[in-house]
Amino acid sequence: MEPITGNYRQGLGKKEAFLISTLARENRNIFNADDVKSIVDGAAKKTVNNLVRKKWILKLKRGLYAIVPLDIGVKGAESFAVHNFVIGAKLVEPYYIGYWSALNHHGFSDQIPSTTFIATTRAKKRIEVLQTTYLFVQVTQKKFFGITEIEIEGEKVRISDKNKTIADCLDRPEYCGGIDEIARSIFFSPEEIDLKKIKTHALKMGNLTILKRLGYVLEASGLLAQYEGVFKGIRLSRGYSLLDPLSPRSGNYNDKWGLLVNVEIKPERWMY
Repeated sequence: MEPITGNYRQGLGKKEAFLISTLARENRNIFNADDVKSIVDGAAKKTVNNLVRKKWILKLKRGLYAIVPLDIGVKGAESFAVHNFVIGAKLVEPYYIGYWSALNHHGFSDQIPSTTFIATTRAKKRIEVLQTTYLFVQVTQKKFFGITEIEIEGEKVRISDKNKTIADCLDRPEYCGGIDEIARSIFFSPEEIDLKKIKTHALKMGNLTILKRLGYVLEASGLLAQYEGVFKGIRLSRGYSLLDPLSPRSGNYNDKWGLLVNVEIKPERWMY
């Protein structure tokens, strides 16, 4: 039998056991410093530090922790990982997981972004937690809708629904890998998207550039004939918007869609 060493979880003191059991009973598997103070006020810092050292909890960032489940085994926090969406849900309020992260979650993109994108009405700098970058995209209140709830690792997480995800990515392509990524998503999954809802979302968000980009993408992808009715009655805004904010501001002006086409969309490249 191997001797018990520092690599394994150690026994719990009374306060440590009381804190862990109380948090678990109240389903606070992800918790912060204030949660600890409300349970073991007066010894909060020492208790948390002991639990981190003994590998019963995992420190996510300063003041934010996760209980390590018993079924992880005796190595505790060393063998434990928390889903980035679960962590992201605890970093800012209000929030929803969006853009490239939601695009991948809904199966529209097979690219797994190394950054987790979070929409919020607040200004917040990007941060890194457990070697994952969390980027906060500030949106106005009128764009903060189209949210659904999913469950990951027993935690409720808010995420943009499928149609709002497409609308958000057309609104800010720079947060989904560029216009080519969102164009490919639309090309391969038109039956999973309600383009009339995306039109409604664009009008509610107050950005007709969403419809300019959508129309151009559909035309360049050979899908416009099927969905041309979506644009009936819409007068696109004057001026030329950039097709892709990530590409240089040069290219050809498209009068039909009011776009500066600064990147080519070629569906044949997506087939391989």
